[in-house]
Amino acid sequence: MRIKVLASLFFILAVALATTSYALATPSAGFYEKDGDLFDDWEISRTRAFGEDGFYQISETTFRPVIAFESLGENTALAYSLGEQIAARYPDRTQGAEALFNFVRDRVSYTSDIDQFKHDEFAQNADEMATAIEQNGAGYGDCEDSAVLLAVMYKGGGYRSAILVAPGHTAALVYLPDYKKATALLELDGERGWVWAEATGRNNPLGWVPKEFISDELVAYEISDEEIAPLEPAAASAVVITSGGGQPFPFIGIIGFLWLMSLFRRRRPHKS
Repeated sequence: MRIKVLASLFFILAVALATTSYALATPSAGFYEKDGDLFDDWEISRTRAFGEDGFYQISETTFRPVIAFESLGENTALAYSLGEQIAARYPDRTQGAEALFNFVRDRVSYTSDIDQFKHDEFAQNADEMATAIEQNGAGYGDCEDSAVLLAVMYKGGGYRSAILVAPGHTAALVYLPDYKKATALLELDGERGWVWAEATGRNNPLGWVPKEFISDELVAYEISDEEIAPLEPAAASAVVITSGGGQPFPFIGIIGFLWLMSLFRRRRPHKS
């Protein structure tokens, strides 16, 4: 029975990948099934965001976007390289940041996981997305796929970047303290100058913030070269505060837990 279930899962995944002309990138091509989830070579679940081995390692109080680390450090590959190449064309850092944002916004078509992979969740890492774009001219993914790709490409381009979570959504951030076009100012760990990068709508400019998140207190994680391993994040995520003077709410405890539980249940593209 287990063999039949495993075969069925891989068949569904193969059909979904073929349908969208999606190509898996090494070294994460060796997916395997365990307890109903699909895992990659790093033993990170691609079909679950929660838990020590989930792709965002969401716990009751924090999260850690471990899937982004699959394309950094010793695993640096195509996505990071694309970021380097695009940024190198623009000596002006603001123009470079906008070019990187436009690349992801224009090349990734928003597609739900259930439509593409027949799973409620299936996270792609940055190099898998970059490979699809390089081979087919376009990639297909939802909000976390775009956010992870953009955050890694920003790192490749020499920018500080982060991944943010909000109720039902996730997006990338880039540190651009002199950027004048943002619709809201953001602080990360008390440091102003972070810009929201919402790449899920084809008309979105860099710095546009979905109105439902204005004046909210959200959480974000600045990405860097970190260990790819199943673990529970050791520290609470940094707080991001958008301008507008809204009342903050406590993240630690049951409110934060229930809020994060909703993260990957009601995702949708955000368009200006």
